[in-house]
Amino acid sequence: MRSILVTGASRGLGLSIVRKLATAGYNCIATARKQTDQFVSAKAEIERNKTGSLCFVPLDLAEIDKIPDFVRALRKEFGAIYGLVNNAAIVSHGLLATMRNSEIERLVRVNTLSPIILSKYVVRSMMAENGGRIVNITSIIGTTGYSGLAAYAATKASMIGFTRSLAREVGGLGINVNAVAPGALETDMATLLNEGQREKIARRSALGRLVGVDDVADAVEFLLGNASKSITGTVVTVDAGNTA
Repeated sequence: MRSILVTGASRGLGLSIVRKLATAGYNCIATARKQTDQFVSAKAEIERNKTGSLCFVPLDLAEIDKIPDFVRALRKEFGAIYGLVNNAAIVSHGLLATMRNSEIERLVRVNTLSPIILSKYVVRSMMAENGGRIVNITSIIGTTGYSGLAAYAATKASMIGFTRSLAREVGGLGINVNAVAPGALETDMATLLNEGQREKIARRSALGRLVGVDDVADAVEFLLGNASKSITGTVVTVDAGNTA
């Protein structure tokens, strides 16, 4: 059973991804700062269905110095890591001119620096196994931009460049590196906007709707599977046609 490490997997999109992958038969290693009730319920569901497996290993990605030991411990307990999904990220709204420097630094640390360092150590494991898959969760905002999200957009744009460059570095070693760029997610928009605002955003898309977390999880599953063996260094956009 192939092991997949998914960051930010205790809720929201990350939880949907690990649920999808475990149901597909993978051994999913979920990490976040702490478990949630939703994660515990999902784990119990996977255990009842007896498909793949789902476990939780805590990690605060802001504590970058702990990442090397974290990856070594995973290899010792679970063996080779076949896949890595860099999903964890934080969002901070506000005009750049008034945003605190500490908040900008936190965004860059969690959204960009941490996944790069984590990928570095996981890639070493994949090199030893002559293959693997990395999927970075970015955002359409990384290419379109959005007022009030300049720093966040910068972190997501940087992950696109990272994806394309790393794909060239490790492609000869049998490692595929891709990204998924979601548009406005139903779950995120439900907490940030009222119904009228959500409908306005939905109307802008070609399909006239927002994106579900399962839509994004489907794309991640595809990029981790054998059907995508010839796809690397690309960004799969899942936005219901918002950028069409």
